[in-house]
Amino acid sequence: MSFRPDRLIAVRESLGINKAEAARRLNMSAMGYGRYEHGEREPSFPTVSFIAHSFGTTTDYLYGLSDDSAADTITLSSDKNPELFALVRSCLDSDSTTKRLLSYWKKLNMEERT
Repeated sequence: MSFRPDRLIAVRESLGINKAEAARRLNMSAMGYGRYEHGEREPSFPTVSFIAHSFGTTTDYLYGLSDDSAADTITLSSDKNPELFALVRSCLDSDSTTKRLLSYWKKLNMEERT
């Protein structure tokens, strides 16, 4: 299993950001990031995991094990979005709340399509 620099480039481009912005988001030097994109250096698995999480993709995609670049998990931060975090937490704590909210969401989703 080896890291696929072409996949990193594709994800970065799909986000509409340049190499400097990608490096900034990952809190690394532009030169270090550029080495990953050029295949001059292979990131460790923890680094690939961090890149995948930061760019909304999966490690499987970055390693070429999957052609699906969409992330299969979402991380919510109580600092960045406290209301959404509280909503999700309430769903985890109560099945009835989850069922009611999903019912509302389905109705809203149907209205948006019409």
